[in-house]
Amino acid sequence: MRMQALALAAASGAALLAAGSLTPAASGGSLTPSAAPAAARQAHPGTVRLSPVAQTARLSHDGPSGSTADGSTADGASPAGEKPSAGIKEGSVSAADLLAKVSSCSQISNGKYRTDEETSATVPVCGANGAVFWKADMDIDCDGQVTTACNEDTDPWFQDDTAFHTSGDKPLSAEKLPYVVVPSSSSIWNYSSAGIKGGGVVAVIYDGKVEYAVVGDTGPDKIIGEASYATAKALGIDPDPETGGAESGVTYILFKNSKASPIESHDAAVSAGDALAKEFLQNN
Repeated sequence: MRMQALALAAASGAALLAAGSLTPAASGGSLTPSAAPAAARQAHPGTVRLSPVAQTARLSHDGPSGSTADGSTADGASPAGEKPSAGIKEGSVSAADLLAKVSSCSQISNGKYRTDEETSATVPVCGANGAVFWKADMDIDCDGQVTTACNEDTDPWFQDDTAFHTSGDKPLSAEKLPYVVVPSSSSIWNYSSAGIKGGGVVAVIYDGKVEYAVVGDTGPDKIIGEASYATAKALGIDPDPETGGAESGVTYILFKNSKASPIESHDAAVSAGDALAKEFLQNN
């Protein structure tokens, strides 16, 4: 999990610019609890903007297709006291079908990443038709808007900003929005050059469950495997930013040149993600 010492690296953060139609974060950008974010990023041409398609049938613990995987409504509000069930399924593509397509790795990164500061570098970024992926752990990112679960009291590494902002130019809410953290661009791998952008759609797979998320923040340039409080909670992973997370067994599939619109709509990510996942199965 994240080490408190990593927070010292945050002072070297560079300005962040969100890609595509997303509103960029303010100068200085978001600092993940572990290290500084990437250098300024330029918009990548040829982005395929995926607005919500016809509502995808979904199964959640409370049933309605308009609810999110963690029981929240489309605007991100979570019913008090409710917890996700083990049988959550988003979209129509199974975890097993997706995992079958990422059983082997064609490495596209120039090196490998560590899952934590104290571990050795063992995780490559792999390429596939229409996506990149990696298999790692899950550390908990609680950065962004101050909420009941994510604040300076609950997270000793808390930062009140994210690399990418909502359509209203506010930091994302780690408690309410499933998002994934990508490593800051470095000589190991440059995510934007690979067609990955803020708001890009991600399929996160753990313990037989699929959770669709967006690219929402950047992290250390040598460490990989981090997602928001809401992502962890929806997958049945302990979302506590200090003691939670998963040591291993998490697969992240990031769809190239994709974008949920608006970034803060989980329904948009699920609708786009289901279509992208089907395309991914057909092309790999």
